[in-house]
Amino acid sequence: MRWSDAWLLALRSLRRRGGRTLLAGLGVTLGTTMLVALLSISATADSRIVSQLSKGGPAAAIHVDDAYPDPSNLASDELKTGPHHDLNDAAVAALRSSPHVASVVTVLSTPVLAIPCPGVAPGPKAPAACRQETDGYVTTAVGSDLGRASDLPITLLAGRLPAPASLTEVAVTQSYVERLHLDARHPAAVLGSEVELAAPQALPGAQARFRGRWSRAEVVGVVAQTVDQGEFLVPIEQSRVARQWSLAGVATRGLPRQTSPYSGLVVVADSLADVHAVRSQIADLGYATSAPEHLVASVQKYLHIVDIVLGGIGAVALAIAVLGVANSLLAAVRERWREIGVLKALGASDGDVARWFLVEAGLLGLAGGVVGTVAGTALAGSVALAVNRYLVDQGLQGIDIGLLPAAWVLGVPLASALLAVCGGLAPALRAAGLPVREALGG
Repeated sequence: MRWSDAWLLALRSLRRRGGRTLLAGLGVTLGTTMLVALLSISATADSRIVSQLSKGGPAAAIHVDDAYPDPSNLASDELKTGPHHDLNDAAVAALRSSPHVASVVTVLSTPVLAIPCPGVAPGPKAPAACRQETDGYVTTAVGSDLGRASDLPITLLAGRLPAPASLTEVAVTQSYVERLHLDARHPAAVLGSEVELAAPQALPGAQARFRGRWSRAEVVGVVAQTVDQGEFLVPIEQSRVARQWSLAGVATRGLPRQTSPYSGLVVVADSLADVHAVRSQIADLGYATSAPEHLVASVQKYLHIVDIVLGGIGAVALAIAVLGVANSLLAAVRERWREIGVLKALGASDGDVARWFLVEAGLLGLAGGVVGTVAGTALAGSVALAVNRYLVDQGLQGIDIGLLPAAWVLGVPLASALLAVCGGLAPALRAAGLPVREALGG
């Protein structure tokens, strides 16, 4: 008997008992659906948890400060600094040439006096109107290369990030929303409003005097956090302009002269395994770092345990479905008793009969696996959409619903078919070992 003959016999047998075939295939489909859904939800949750530990950015992101590292800095995830150390272009170039570094994003933070204008939309209205309505406060404007926003530890809650070259756009944090006594769960309320920012400059004289360089900016986005401590995220060019204005004045105790070209960096390692090596390299250059490497490693160990448990539950469901396939084929052996005898009388070998039943089991497993993979992916996506809607309603960042890896799309149906073949092995061996005389007599 050729393989094509075995396939034709298996397909004919499946069509002949449509109800039983449907039930057996449905069992495999449900088992595969549960396995795929659990693994997909688990993988999405794992990436979401790691992303939150990294404050929304790449899990392999490292914060670099313009200061010498404390001797115990590498033993901790927290930033432990020593004396100030200028962070210059030479250090940036050295890190970008490192074999374990994927990208380096520069950061420049500057102090500013901020006056919110919650009721002022972009337009010709005079800035003085805003100053008369609202008291100002001192905060920090965090400038960064927003053209590489995907490498920054920021989470966009509403709107968009400022254009990388803009001098009139800013993104604000949730603390800015709360400062205006607005509901932090609906941060989009501040979009389109304006804020006045003043870079300070100390004037010479016996008494401390300051003047500010005022500018107005439109709030175009709300983020969960910035790269550094501050309520405003701006393009780095805005920070450079503010820094140049401040440096034109004199140095005072309240406004020291900062000569470092950058106040910090965000260095993204090639992988989590390379984070410690990159931190060591940065320490050798003389700069302090912080990264959640120890925390992420500990959490990943527990997440792997959860993945194993969820995968085990799905595997048990699939194993139960395979037992259903085996039970269906055992019943088929009894029904086809005389048909098996006729095949053997016509010259079919024991291997030919076994091949017939194994192909039938494989078809059941393959069909159920394909449908189950599609259904499991759809179920995981539905759950993710529901969770995403809830998080957004609570004012939190939603989750990313990723596509199922190609290896799963191909591997799960093949694994279901293989398990079904294993389940059909016992019925196939029983049919193959059936004596011709007994089969024809039955």
